[in-house]
Amino acid sequence: MSKLSPSLVASSLMLAFAGMAAAQAAVDADAAKALFKDNDCTKCHALDKTKKGPSLKKIAASQKTDGQEKIIKNITTGPKIQFEDGSEEKHKIIDTKDPKELKNLADWILSQ
Repeated sequence: MSKLSPSLVASSLMLAFAGMAAAQAAVDADAAKALFKDNDCTKCHALDKTKKGPSLKKIAASQKTDGQEKIIKNITTGPKIQFEDGSEEKHKIIDTKDPKELKNLADWILSQ
């Protein structure tokens, strides 16, 4: 009977856990799109073009660090935001308190 080296066992476990984490972190794009649309986010945002607000691609590119946290804060607290034309208004608060839905929406935006 052969013995497995401790480093081989450790490596195998790390790969298994990494695969589980990736599966848990998967974005439910359909749910995120529905929440985005149901909350009229499309009024100000589009996938790849600037409307009144920045495109989702621009948001994702600008939020490399702490992006999920920043997006969730913006969509749950309604901070005053400034548009490219210089006008200001409060950001609309998303109509959900479910942390999983908020995280999924933020992750979907960041995946664009």
